[in-house]
Amino acid sequence: MILSFWNRPLCHIRSLGLASGLILTVFFCSQAVQAQDTTQVIIPDGTMGEFLEPIDSLEKKKFPKNINIFTGRWSSFRVGMGFLYEYAAFSQDAVARQQLDSIGSPLENQLKVRDFRIMANGQLTTKRVISWKIGLMYDGPSREWLMRETGVTIAVPEISGHIFVGRTKEGYSLNKVMNGYAGWTMERQMALDVIPILADGIKWIGFWPKKKIVWNVGIYDDYFSKSQGFSTFSWQTAARIGWLPIFLPEEKKQLHLGFSYRYGKVEAGEMRVRSRPESNPAPFFIDTENFNTDHSNHFGAEFYYTHGPLMIGSEYHWHKFSSPEKGNPLFHGGDIAVSYIFTGASRPYSTVSGVYSFVPVKNPVFKGGWGELEGLLRVSSLDLDAGRLQGGKLWRITPMVNWYLSRSLRLEFSYGYAVLDRFNLKGATQIFQTRLQFAIL
Repeated sequence: MILSFWNRPLCHIRSLGLASGLILTVFFCSQAVQAQDTTQVIIPDGTMGEFLEPIDSLEKKKFPKNINIFTGRWSSFRVGMGFLYEYAAFSQDAVARQQLDSIGSPLENQLKVRDFRIMANGQLTTKRVISWKIGLMYDGPSREWLMRETGVTIAVPEISGHIFVGRTKEGYSLNKVMNGYAGWTMERQMALDVIPILADGIKWIGFWPKKKIVWNVGIYDDYFSKSQGFSTFSWQTAARIGWLPIFLPEEKKQLHLGFSYRYGKVEAGEMRVRSRPESNPAPFFIDTENFNTDHSNHFGAEFYYTHGPLMIGSEYHWHKFSSPEKGNPLFHGGDIAVSYIFTGASRPYSTVSGVYSFVPVKNPVFKGGWGELEGLLRVSSLDLDAGRLQGGKLWRITPMVNWYLSRSLRLEFSYGYAVLDRFNLKGATQIFQTRLQFAIL
């Protein structure tokens, strides 16, 4: 994989320099960075913001709190699983039905498995802190088993962070990086569908407590993933920086401002950009079809504010493809979401990767409590009309309720109103959706 990367043309390697420079400029422009002590006790579970309990503390416990965690001579061992089952129903006006006829994909009510995954992870009993992770997922839409985040995380306090080697998320966008089971909506915003969900490579993640800066930078190649559907780029590099001008964990209050950059060399010189209306059972509403392109540049901005049970977040993304014959199209889109947890919980922020984690449930339903009840509203859009491509424009408004019955069980209820502007027509689709989520992590 490494050899195939360094055989790339010089101009492409320069893009890696730009991504790395975003991190290194911030990292070295001030005084020398002190190694942070937290790497001695924080054991990242991959790169999605979760962490493991240190093996030393596990061995001191006669009866661990979680029965899915074990300790051994060479490593701790934790097993987990996740399951998503959902129902979606649709209602369209006459124009929307005409648009779907032109697309050639039926819109049908469905009850289906969204995904099922099993995971294992642990910390090695080495002097330097090293953790490992293995993930395997059954993907409902494609009906195939896929390797999820799998690799090794090595603590490197000398550079205030950790190095991950293996299959992971690239590190572009807070919402894309975080664990999908921890998200506030059923699906991520449509503007992130341009970015592949996984990649194989090396990623450096870190946190600079004194300056309240989080970052990641990585290099990826498709040597092992070339035959898989998510691999639309032969190689790519991505970097992300987040600044916390307000960071008061004890008050459950923080403000996150972030920026992402990504460069990708397109696989086989051909790309197709498309997106569903943030409902997995639905067909692709907007679609550029295949077009010739050599590479792409991606830019993203992030804003997230949390104060107790309130969260306000927004991201916007620009995707520029090099395709002279198609006018070098620039696609763009974003979202804004407002969430409030009525039962008082606060969505925690993790400095491991600069993302949000799972909502804590103080009083589970199965112990006589109400769990946690969250209401939210999101507005999102994606514009695939650019250059000489007419992939369509789509926007959606989504009110939604999440009921966290326990740490492992969650019910989701959402309504979506989506407007598609394509084929010189504007049609509206109503989406009614509910989902059961069960996870042992």
